[in-house]
Amino acid sequence: MRDEVLDDPGLLPARGRFWQAVLTEERYGSFQAAVAEVDGAVVGIALAGPATEADVEWDTQLYVLYLLDALHSSGAGRGLMEAVLPVGGSAGLWVADPNPRAQAFYAKRGFEPDGVTKVDDGVREVRMVRAAHHVMPPSRTV
Repeated sequence: MRDEVLDDPGLLPARGRFWQAVLTEERYGSFQAAVAEVDGAVVGIALAGPATEADVEWDTQLYVLYLLDALHSSGAGRGLMEAVLPVGGSAGLWVADPNPRAQAFYAKRGFEPDGVTKVDDGVREVRMVRAAHHVMPPSRTV
């Protein structure tokens, strides 16, 4: 997100209302949400649900996957993704470009750019898609 968006004093209340709706309203009943916690503090969140774009054929769209920087490479991001995306199902997502770390994370899990891009609120994004029946490689502990 652009700094102007992050600095907007209305951002946190708006995000709070959004997550309240996701967690309580029937219209989000087909969505899956997951959180990662450390010592009772939320350190990551994921949200997936039906695709809303008319030109896609995947089963599920990953809308949100955020994790505190300190937990990158910990396996928490993978765990969040696995919690909200069906195993073996096709999926799609939008990722900021450039964002090589996130794009590599998704590529490692079978997502590939499909050639579609957009600019949303001043941020260039690339669409990535994972084919059905893709099985993620086993977790590796270092």
